[in-house]
Amino acid sequence: MAYDITALRALFPALSGAPAHFDGPGGTQTPRAVIEAITGALANPLSNRGRVTVGERNADGIVTRAREAMGDLLGAQASGIVFGRSATQLTYDFSRTLAATWSAGDEVVVTRLDHDANIRPWIQAAERAGVTVRWADFDPATGELTLDHLRAALSDRTRLVAVTAASNLIGTRPAITEISRLAHEAGALVYVDGVHYTAHALVDIGALGADFFVCSPYKFLGPHHGVLAAPTELLETLRPDKLLPSSDAVPERFELGTLPYELLAGTSTAVDVLAGLDTDAVGSRRERLATSLGALHQHEESLRTRIDQGLAALDGITVHSKAGDRTPTVLLTLDDVFGAQGTQDASRFLAERDVYAPSGSFYAVEASRRLGLGDSGGLRIGLAPYTSTDDVERLLAGLELFLKRAPH
Repeated sequence: MAYDITALRALFPALSGAPAHFDGPGGTQTPRAVIEAITGALANPLSNRGRVTVGERNADGIVTRAREAMGDLLGAQASGIVFGRSATQLTYDFSRTLAATWSAGDEVVVTRLDHDANIRPWIQAAERAGVTVRWADFDPATGELTLDHLRAALSDRTRLVAVTAASNLIGTRPAITEISRLAHEAGALVYVDGVHYTAHALVDIGALGADFFVCSPYKFLGPHHGVLAAPTELLETLRPDKLLPSSDAVPERFELGTLPYELLAGTSTAVDVLAGLDTDAVGSRRERLATSLGALHQHEESLRTRIDQGLAALDGITVHSKAGDRTPTVLLTLDDVFGAQGTQDASRFLAERDVYAPSGSFYAVEASRRLGLGDSGGLRIGLAPYTSTDDVERLLAGLELFLKRAPH
């Protein structure tokens, strides 16, 4: 494995100063190559897609390359890659399209573990369609969403299961392959929120059994927009609302208006950066991604182990990230002596020392409530490819210093 953290960090202009970033689950910092790809796209002729003018060809090439890059990243067909403004927007769009195929008496399943972007769109679509919503719970003591939790919510009337591949709040990675199998046996489609998962694992939507998989490039070194992957043949069966003169081809029929070409150029480059995290990686881009994301996993697991050990040595902390399979994401709360705003105070204290670890529920409000944390959540520590050992030691030292300030 050739994972050179010093060389990697040098690729990020934002890392040239003092801050240690543990806010990756909310969005990563941007490599210089991605910034240059975005500005390069804007600096050259651009037009609506076509094959006549230079601007048309540039736009068409950018879109084609972005679909290919995301197909490689997600193990998907390039023709099944749909671009949108955000993962939330894409989920709302597809919830409306899929709801048109539902009938009264049908059911959809959502989970308590998910980000609200994979809950509320389905609840609202179900309400409009007269469809029943059923909830799959998770165990707050362990953070696990099990197959038994899903079985309790499934029936022969289930038409869709919406589930996260990784909790953005506590990191839990449910057994998506097995969940998909159960859902398909019940005759349901599976819509997977992979926004947090894609930043930490090699995605293979076929192996996961996902009918739809949504993610956001800005969580994995890219720019701000959303991506949905699905089998082309499944997309062909869906008829979204669209403008009359706009293309009815797949995947274009799902993309409303002109695409953000400059952002797509940045996304292609972000995938290439990910493929080069291990500088010894060889082969196709997909093969290099597999090698590099394997190296990333080892790097992040080493740092997560140090964080877990460091937190265990501190008094006054409760860790809520306990699942056996989870991303390098830790949610913690503080003892009552620190008050209701304890984790917010800790976050500010750390920020004053150039350590960025935010506090909140991060739109995973159902999970936060199920954990008994209300809408406040806790302090979230999230790793990214550029997180270093020094960053981790500064975080632990900062938390230890804050805890010593507890009133007696």
